[in-house]
Amino acid sequence: MTFVPQPPTAATAPIWAIEPDRVAPSWRGPLPRYGDPIWLLTPLDDNPAGRAHRIVWDGYPDVLREEFRLLVWLLINRRLPDAFLAGRAPSWRSRPSYAGIYRTHLAWLRLAKWLARRGTTTLRACQADVFDAYFDDAIRPRGLDRTQVHNELAAFTRLWALDATSPCPAGVGEPPWAHDDDEYVPSARPGGENTTEPIAPATIGPLLVWSLRLVEDFAADILAATEAHQRLLARAAHASATPESRDRVESYLARLAADGQPLPTRARTAGAPTLATTYISALTDATEHQVQRACQKAPWPTYLRNHPGTSPLPVEITAQVDRQPWTDGIDFHDIADLRRHLATAAFVVIAYLTGMRPAEALSLPHGCCTPSADGPALLHARTFKTTTGTDGTHDPSGRRRETPWVAIPPVTDAVRVLESMAPSGSLLFDAAHHTQRRHHSRPKALTVEAMRERLAAYADWINTVATRLGRPHERVPPDPHGPLTPRRLRRTLAWHIARRPGGLVALAVQYGHLRTALSAGYASRSRGGIHDLLDIETARATADTLARLHDDLATGAGISGPAAARAIRSASHGPAFAGVLHTSRQARELLANPSLAVHDNPHAYLLCVYDRDKALCHRTGPRPDAPRLDVCEPLCANIARTDQHARTLIAHAATLEHQADSPLTPPPLAARLRHQAQRHRDIAAQHHHDRTTQETTS
Repeated sequence: MTFVPQPPTAATAPIWAIEPDRVAPSWRGPLPRYGDPIWLLTPLDDNPAGRAHRIVWDGYPDVLREEFRLLVWLLINRRLPDAFLAGRAPSWRSRPSYAGIYRTHLAWLRLAKWLARRGTTTLRACQADVFDAYFDDAIRPRGLDRTQVHNELAAFTRLWALDATSPCPAGVGEPPWAHDDDEYVPSARPGGENTTEPIAPATIGPLLVWSLRLVEDFAADILAATEAHQRLLARAAHASATPESRDRVESYLARLAADGQPLPTRARTAGAPTLATTYISALTDATEHQVQRACQKAPWPTYLRNHPGTSPLPVEITAQVDRQPWTDGIDFHDIADLRRHLATAAFVVIAYLTGMRPAEALSLPHGCCTPSADGPALLHARTFKTTTGTDGTHDPSGRRRETPWVAIPPVTDAVRVLESMAPSGSLLFDAAHHTQRRHHSRPKALTVEAMRERLAAYADWINTVATRLGRPHERVPPDPHGPLTPRRLRRTLAWHIARRPGGLVALAVQYGHLRTALSAGYASRSRGGIHDLLDIETARATADTLARLHDDLATGAGISGPAAARAIRSASHGPAFAGVLHTSRQARELLANPSLAVHDNPHAYLLCVYDRDKALCHRTGPRPDAPRLDVCEPLCANIARTDQHARTLIAHAATLEHQADSPLTPPPLAARLRHQAQRHRDIAAQHHHDRTTQETTS
């Protein structure tokens, strides 16, 4: 009979689920024990914006639970041997990151449940043929992409490797993909594995405009209302029950009734109005109990039902939108929501206008923004993604970026607002000051998941305010690619810089200035991936422009301008790049080819066939390898126009003339509009006079 080692017993098992040397430096809470029904994994992570993960052992089948418990303990506390890692891809680590541990546990949990359904009672039965069956039955049908399948298979390779080093091995067999998983993972999808879509211009435009309004204009009113709210709360908390305070409550109610004024209430979505007891307590220096008792007497219950009112704070509204106050007043019970929306607006401004990863933005500390003597202010952040220690394993503490982020003025304003909402020494998005939770085992920030929920609520609030102010054109429409998520802000920034200079989003921010800030001065140093995104989006925009130009020219479309011949030659390469820009390396190769530097500038109604020796957008200073599309010069030798540009010019000219003919348009403005319209028509006429085609050029 073959001896099968058994999992540790209560007497021989480790004491702690997480050994002390694996605990993150900032953790101050208790540690889970090996036999606990739930293992909190948060002590492993030092990222203040990290998600709280836990392992609930009741989820594992009874017959396999203890074998998996030991293997998860090994996953957390032990490294894979160097002999196993030798010759494997650099992405393999002797010990996974905090998120990797949880992801691996989930893969093992799915395997455990599948094995239990088949009647398997020990992991010793998990051999190569069983792994193959599991792949066909439980992995392939899920339709995972290449990266997801690779991670799933790696989890089971790690299961086998850890079991082989276990003091009580279960006898897990080697998976058939342990050394080469190419035949198991699917092919890369068109467009690459990163399928995160940028937020549509019609959605991000008003979202950014309102975020800047909150940060730069509304913040002063909201913060002043916060101080008033805190003063009232303190007065209510220190009120004493005396005959005099009871009389003050009764006098207060009598004055309201005598003037026919409503009673202060809390807003409710349904049911009878609720008396604002804390608010009235603060105004009268009476206890809340006294307020409640006084209002229970006749005639106040009936009066309350017939005269419900608000609980206005004593704050003057100073901010306006087009010369009208943004609100008539701020209610005592709306402060929490307004503070939440203000913090969300600040997050949008910071994350979007820097390109920072969401977790980095949420982990920014108080005092992170410092002025720079030779340019924009700098944001000093910690990065957590792909950080490793001296032993090559993931470092949960992250590290301070050697190169800080560039902070243009709106970002600086957002940081200052957040610093006024949280005390010195805390995080800008400290959960203790942005939620109702006050007790944490370490400094804890809002999580990315929490910010995703706040973005949805924030967009709804914007739409309510825009409708109330009579600005339906500034509502945030639903995005065609799904919910607003923090990670989409970063990709949207790269997309807009690459494709929409001066476009919808630039209603509030000059993207030319932003790109200059990102590309000059600090550009030669690592920016943690934002330059990779910029390269990819710029290359994709260039490839799309070349492909469209190629197709138009092939169907007889015309082109004009001093760079027309160069544009035609460049367009001949268009089909070669369709759908092949999957990586930053491929993007850099395309961008490094000067014969392919064709950039569409729809807001200037032209193509820029960029040759830096001819470019007028860089008359002084260094000449970079990318044009300044926000400052196109009409006499530049790099300009080309297509028939589509000419049609757009004529259509815009008609729009300008219609505006000029309006009786509401002042005569001087009407004259300028007609002059601009005529200029558009002249440019279009010049195009039709000079236009050439691919056939005539060849």
